[in-house]
Amino acid sequence: MLRDLSLVIPQGQFCSLMGPSGSGKSTLLHLVAGLTRLTAGEIEVGEYRLSGMDDRALALLRRRELGFVFQFFHLLPYLTAEENVALPLLLDGRSATHIQDRTDRMLTLVGLDDRRHHKPSQLSGGQMQRVAIARALVAGPRLLLADEPTGNLDSIAAGDIMSLLRECNATFGITILMVTHDPVCASHGQRIVRMRDGQIVEDIDVDETERGPLRPGAEAS
Repeated sequence: MLRDLSLVIPQGQFCSLMGPSGSGKSTLLHLVAGLTRLTAGEIEVGEYRLSGMDDRALALLRRRELGFVFQFFHLLPYLTAEENVALPLLLDGRSATHIQDRTDRMLTLVGLDDRRHHKPSQLSGGQMQRVAIARALVAGPRLLLADEPTGNLDSIAAGDIMSLLRECNATFGITILMVTHDPVCASHGQRIVRMRDGQIVEDIDVDETERGPLRPGAEAS
């Protein structure tokens, strides 16, 4: 349960969310995605106020404005990498030309153009996560929600994925909210927010840590 939590993430920021199990990190992510309904307060994603949206509108928001990356990839095993990436656009009824163009661009971005016809079982863990990132970005979302995106990878693959996320943040200006237990991965963000018992207990501007002390207990803003 979240308690008196206020968090504002500026457009284009890469924010890492940390905290022990049960601190409310995943709950916050699910609330921002509209997968869990608020009982009090408000969440806004750009101009969208989630409390005023019905299930159909929330589903459309998730399809077009939000991208999702998970720890265990959630790729469809019977589809190729190319088909997994294209799936969100197919479900949204986009034209074949648009789907092919966007899919090609995303596969090139994540360095998997030569693996487009491989199924997940033929890919490494790092490659599967790259497919998942391409799928999350193919519709051009404004916000990417990542839940432990390196939790199932070795350190080398994890470093590659974090570099890719930073590149996507810089290239597209996409806002990223990432849950992680790994302080090394968290440091790739521009900001680290720590939670405990449903509250924010620390809010760190990574770029300013050398210019001043950390601010324990600060409210996110």
